[in-house]
Amino acid sequence: MTKKYDYPTKGNLVVPMTNDYLFKALLQENEHVLKGLLCSLLHMEENEIKSTEITNSIKLGESFTDKTFLLDVMIMLNNSKSINLEMQVINFDNWTERSLAYLGREFSKILKGANYEDAIPVHQIGILNFTLFKDYPLFYSTYMMQELKNHNIYSDKFALSVLDLTQIDKATEEDKSYRLDHWARLFSAKTWEDLHSLAKENPIMAEATSTINRLTEDELVREACFRRDEQLAHEANMLKKIERQAEELIKDKAIIAEKDNTIAEKDSALAQNKATIANLEALVSELQKQLN
Repeated sequence: MTKKYDYPTKGNLVVPMTNDYLFKALLQENEHVLKGLLCSLLHMEENEIKSTEITNSIKLGESFTDKTFLLDVMIMLNNSKSINLEMQVINFDNWTERSLAYLGREFSKILKGANYEDAIPVHQIGILNFTLFKDYPLFYSTYMMQELKNHNIYSDKFALSVLDLTQIDKATEEDKSYRLDHWARLFSAKTWEDLHSLAKENPIMAEATSTINRLTEDELVREACFRRDEQLAHEANMLKKIERQAEELIKDKAIIAEKDNTIAEKDSALAQNKATIANLEALVSELQKQLN
């Protein structure tokens, strides 16, 4: 018998699924959903996942600031692989460097007190609500260090992946076979109708939807999500302000450069006029000598 889940089926979501606080809360509260997401992202079968442990869990609803904890999700998979998941909505144009910093820091941390050959693999996965490389839009991509000529992988212990929520239409058949398009639709959902449609297609989506409803019905969790949304809105506004200031600075520089060019042209014309006058004065002087 198919399990039924109790949740609304109409109206806007109380909290958008791109809210990284809700994202972390969902994965903390429902290990089955966490395993399902990992299976899709890592192309694994469910029976291959023996254990998962979120190593930086938070106390849901507790007062927080950006300085007290980060909203990425650190996972120890099967006691043999470290996974870093992060939901990122705003494009600060620094994701490549930021993801490398996460990856390098985690790999260095794992190496402390251990032999190099015993280091476990680390994998950083960003779920982004923007396209990382505009000229090469992909739905799901994975990057590893490799030799440029023969593409031999330098090490399989260091990997980066990106799931682009804005490029679902570019999902490959392989992506769809692992239901990555379903997860992207879940995280992109704006209404209960969106989630209800997914729930009918995929049982794990129904379970995730039920957990989302339970979490957002909790006043403390809901308030924490709202505070996080306010932070994200503030960050987005600050980014827009910086972009406007940068555009104004470029315009000001262009105006100054144009004025400098005008001044330079006037200086050049003045120099030419002075030279012409000097030549005329010399000519007049020469004529006067001849007349005398």
